[in-house]
Amino acid sequence: MIRALLTALLALVALPAAAQTAPANPRVAFETEVGRFVVEVYADKAPVTAANFLRYVDAKRLDGITFYRVVKVQDHFGFVQLGLQNDPKRVFPPIRHESTEQTGVKHLDGTLSMPRLKPGSAQGEFTISLGDQPSFDANPANPGDNLGYAAFARVTEGLDVVLKVFDAPVSPTATLRGGSFKGEVPVKAVRVLTVRRVPA
Repeated sequence: MIRALLTALLALVALPAAAQTAPANPRVAFETEVGRFVVEVYADKAPVTAANFLRYVDAKRLDGITFYRVVKVQDHFGFVQLGLQNDPKRVFPPIRHESTEQTGVKHLDGTLSMPRLKPGSAQGEFTISLGDQPSFDANPANPGDNLGYAAFARVTEGLDVVLKVFDAPVSPTATLRGGSFKGEVPVKAVRVLTVRRVPA
């Protein structure tokens, strides 16, 4: 009996120590032509989407991509988009959709998310929100496809660098992908030099 009590007490004492040594969420640094920004990847809350992003990072497939789309709703409110533009030689297979209802990761200022067509079609494209974007979150009260987009990370350092990308001029006439994104294509796309994990 006494031995069992002692064992239980030792287990309780060990709990705080175990919690302190739990691995932190990965941090990833983007080195761009206009500066550096760092994101925290919510592997604890959005494991599927986070693992997909980290797979691209670790394979160095995001090196050399560009910010190819800027959606300006108003000053410092909208989003920027970057990624592989569905390059069949560089994209991994699509992943299961993790809605904000599942993860609790909302589209707040600086949040990274995955654009998609139908749920479960996201691959290697990413957006960064400027300003809170609740319309991107899942909303079961809406009709039709109400699952929103999969948010999985947030900028923790260098949001001013993302704002430089957002504030740069866009062309009123240029388009991508057979005529899409008119009025949202940067005059000069900002290139991402490298994307790497930040050592713990």
